[in-house]
Amino acid sequence: MTETAPAKIALEDGLVLTGTAVGARGETGGELCFNTSMSGYQEILTDPSYVGQLMMMTYPHIGNYGAFEDATESDTPKVAGLVVREFCHSPSNHRSEETLAAWMERHGLVGISGIDTRQLVRHIREKGVMNAVVSSEDLDDDSLIAKAKNVPSMAGLELASRVSVAEAEDFSEGDGPRIAVYDYGVKRNILRSFATRGASVRLFPHDTPLATVQAWNPDGIFFSNGPGDPRAMPDAVATVKEAIASGLPLFGICLGHQLMALAEGIEVFKMKVGHRGANQPVLNAETGKVEITTQNHGFAVDPESVTPEAAAVHHRNLNDGSVEGLRFARFPGFSVQYHPEACPGPHDSHYLFDEFLSLIASGENAPA
Repeated sequence: MTETAPAKIALEDGLVLTGTAVGARGETGGELCFNTSMSGYQEILTDPSYVGQLMMMTYPHIGNYGAFEDATESDTPKVAGLVVREFCHSPSNHRSEETLAAWMERHGLVGISGIDTRQLVRHIREKGVMNAVVSSEDLDDDSLIAKAKNVPSMAGLELASRVSVAEAEDFSEGDGPRIAVYDYGVKRNILRSFATRGASVRLFPHDTPLATVQAWNPDGIFFSNGPGDPRAMPDAVATVKEAIASGLPLFGICLGHQLMALAEGIEVFKMKVGHRGANQPVLNAETGKVEITTQNHGFAVDPESVTPEAAAVHHRNLNDGSVEGLRFARFPGFSVQYHPEACPGPHDSHYLFDEFLSLIASGENAPA
């Protein structure tokens, strides 16, 4: 399908921009956010953490290396829609299996190009993320604005149940430790990061009772990334509390990090804009080194609510000082807000997977 049909994006505050449709024709809505990564668009589009969000890429030229299965983090696109400045219909890449437009059309993903993304990013940075609608069907401004206002707010929204596995399944079997993964929308490269280190990895649905997980006899429990508001997941927080009481080593990334914080009485808040990109500098307080990280989150841990009795902040964002990692005081475990498994990169924080396996091997505070 060629890029000829008109399309519009309308924000809930009344801003409307006109462009051309890409991918599937239709209409979609969600929270409009932006990602500053220069590459990795297919990994971003298939990241389950982006459920319910319209993804705007700040890099102006998207689709130039096509689409291919190895670049996916889940089976299908998970974003609500795609917004870009300029769309490439003639990719150049020996790994490309089809154009990004064809991939989007095949999966029913609605997109719009020809948008002044610099203007739109500045608008969101000033006013904060907000809901929007992209349509190549309804081109009436007032109608689209009204629809954008009716999109459910991300605050208070539970979405992990939409992307979790339906039943337990094995990802890998190895000679290393047994890692139980609570799947709130886990990315494939997180699972690969454990598997390549020899771990046996089993995914469990988001609402699995801890007793069922323990029956598998895991050596450690991992709480995954995922979409939505962690404050709308009281059952998951209760499960994390049970896991803490078990004495097993625990590790959490992104949403999992926030759930572990909530379980220890640390508060979480919704950010004005959020962090989404592959170039966020983070200071490791324990080593004094700066790590360049990939991030994707619209919620964050409240630094004022972190007490020494609960945890220590061991990673902090150098752009805004926000909490990027916690090492917990009352149980063997740690968590990070960013994505150490980043694919295609950077790879500065891969060591955290080794650190978790070392924690398991140490037997620290293991249950009797």
